Amino acid sequence: MSLPTVWVLGDQLRRDIASLADRTPGECRVLFVESTAKIASKRWHIQRLHLVLSAMEHFAAELAEEGFEVDYRRASTLSAGLRAHVDAFDVDTVIAMEPMSWDGRSMLETNGVSTVRNNQFLCHYDEFADWAEGRKSFKMEDFYRWQRTRLDVLMDRPAGDGGKPEPAGGQWNFDHDNRERPPKDGRSWPAITSFELDEIDRAVLDRIATASADDGLDTWGAMPDGTWPVTRAQAATRLEEFVSTGLAPFGPHEDAMLCAEWKLAHSVLSSCMNLGLLHPAEIVDAAEAAYRSGDAPINSVEGFVRQVLGWREYVWGVYWLWMPDYRNLNALDAGRAVPPAFTGQAQTEMACVRGTIGHVEAHGYAHHIERLMVLGNLALTSGVNPQAMTEWMWASFVDGAEWVMLPNVVGMALHADGGMMATKPYASGGAYVSKMSDYCKGCRFDPKKRVGEDACPYTTLYWDFLARNEARFKRNHRMGQVLAGMRKLKDLDDVRVRASEVLLRLDAGTL
Repeated sequence: MSLPTVWVLGDQLRRDIASLADRTPGECRVLFVESTAKIASKRWHIQRLHLVLSAMEHFAAELAEEGFEVDYRRASTLSAGLRAHVDAFDVDTVIAMEPMSWDGRSMLETNGVSTVRNNQFLCHYDEFADWAEGRKSFKMEDFYRWQRTRLDVLMDRPAGDGGKPEPAGGQWNFDHDNRERPPKDGRSWPAITSFELDEIDRAVLDRIATASADDGLDTWGAMPDGTWPVTRAQAATRLEEFVSTGLAPFGPHEDAMLCAEWKLAHSVLSSCMNLGLLHPAEIVDAAEAAYRSGDAPINSVEGFVRQVLGWREYVWGVYWLWMPDYRNLNALDAGRAVPPAFTGQAQTEMACVRGTIGHVEAHGYAHHIERLMVLGNLALTSGVNPQAMTEWMWASFVDGAEWVMLPNVVGMALHADGGMMATKPYASGGAYVSKMSDYCKGCRFDPKKRVGEDACPYTTLYWDFLARNEARFKRNHRMGQVLAGMRKLKDLDDVRVRASEVLLRLDAGTL
């Protein structure tokens, strides 16, 4: 009888994934498949493409060094790679951990691959569905508190027997302490290690270059420079660095944006989690340990834990709860293409867009407020198609994946789900960017103006967006005040004329 095969997918790069954790060399063969169709399917940021391929090859090499028989295949599709493997080794049984994507699950089922329960999250999507069942509505904050309680994270027990655990610091949420404006003191921000590119990294880059020259593969962005961990050891270094130098200052300025600083004190651990190099449990445990030891304040630790234990797990849960219909939602009937200023195919005079896209071009990354309130906000108010925006962000960010981007883009940023993720659209004029960043200083557009050549496109499009969608939002009680303000504008007709000019220039890449 032939050895069973454990198929390790490209975002399950961890020794203790459920399909591999109890296996030892000699009792199974390990399969990796690199799909040329997947590589050719999008205009990838080169750091994103390199990261996934390099991390796969590094993990395959680690397993081979441990003694496993590893078959690393390059094939036209994942299914083709599997069939070639089965034929080559006369395999009877193929096992995989449940994949991250809806289509991945369908692919495994179609090919007769047995699956074991995914263990890369703290809340499996079945558990999330059980939590959500019977609720007329549910919010991330409710889920987050449930997670904290059941997993005993940042919970304190009163003295005496039988006391009910209470949230550390006396409250669940320290958001009000984490909304400070950008500092003006020119402080330095935590540094991160740049990892040396090795032979595997260089071979991956050579293959990408060959595919670009011979097969027309289209990538963009700055070349990999060792910023992103491709091994478990590198990811562990990044986690230790963040906890020791970045966690404490993270909280107060987690919503701030600075043109000259691409990450501030953000952890930049999301790609490590999304590839499986780090597990959210070890990240949360490390953050809580820093609080308990007095090395980081509660507002920073709670704010960070909420991102990992709350938002990330919530996004994973709703993705599986609402798929596959969710990927096609477009409640606002938005049809505009992704702006050339986003894709690197045009320059822009909007300083916030120029700076944020500069961060993406250089690193394949922008932190969550730049994603939501610069990129997402402009895409929302200009009417960018949610599926096109999802595809672009999926391909352009090192931590991109369908399960990540669909709820964040279709739901949170573009309100294309009609309010399933957020009860009101995250639309804003230039005032928010002006308040929370240094982008507006020196920008030729004035965030206070909505008409005229120097009017901020964000401010103009915000009011035009409300006017365009008034009928859709009039029954939303959270939109009543802003709609009333819009109706009082004496220059609304002029605003809408200016908005049409802005949209034409945005499409043409001349704004």
